[in-house]
Amino acid sequence: MNKKAQELTQLREQVAARGHLPRHIAIIMDGNGRWAKQRNLPRIAGHNEGINSVREVTRECGLIGIKVLTLYTFSVENWSRPRTEVSALMMLLLRTIRNEIEELHKNNVRLTLIGRLEDLPAEPLNGLLEGVEHTRHNQGLNLNLALSYGSRTEILDATRAIARKVQAGLIQPEAIDERLFSEHLYTHQMPDPDLLIRTSGEQRISNFLLWQLAYTEIYVTPVFWPDFRSRELLLAVSDYQQRERRFGKTSEQITSPTGQ
Repeated sequence: MNKKAQELTQLREQVAARGHLPRHIAIIMDGNGRWAKQRNLPRIAGHNEGINSVREVTRECGLIGIKVLTLYTFSVENWSRPRTEVSALMMLLLRTIRNEIEELHKNNVRLTLIGRLEDLPAEPLNGLLEGVEHTRHNQGLNLNLALSYGSRTEILDATRAIARKVQAGLIQPEAIDERLFSEHLYTHQMPDPDLLIRTSGEQRISNFLLWQLAYTEIYVTPVFWPDFRSRELLLAVSDYQQRERRFGKTSEQITSPTGQ
């Protein structure tokens, strides 16, 4: 085992020994274009290399016992990018799912999707839905892809769905609380993220999981997504493990057996 592999194994063992793992990690995968620009390559080269990061980070999350990994794959705003780039991204998405789905299935990974999926071209969408169906009984890591996703859009969709039920007499306005609202979000079948990772150093949420991130720990790294691999993920998880999550309480309340 070479030195790099030894260091990675030690870091993984340290993370495992500490416990207190995040159940749900969400990642804003940023920096593909800048990674490519630094190397005088077309932007799509950065997206291609980013697939290797997706593969490695997904595998690492499965190894250390993360329950849900949500990747901000394509936002509603991304449709405004040059048509050639959007088309290339859609074909890359389809090719990646076709190439990776058997490996995901073998590793007991369950694929799910959130967002306005009806906006996706038919061929990539059908390929993704086939992957969802193929892995739906798996019990390991839930790999959740946010596609044609925007959090404001999600909140509006939830609001409209609740309003229709109120109009039909199925819900009384007084019954609308945080739990009910959360049940109408795209993410209703999964816990809120415990850890949000943003690569490339940008310090904004970019319309991602605005409701769900209310008490999420945020970790920003200057590393571009194509360079973000197992080591970088483990460093982020290690940082999370050393934080105190208070959810509005004091430190004394958190450490007290009664929570008072």
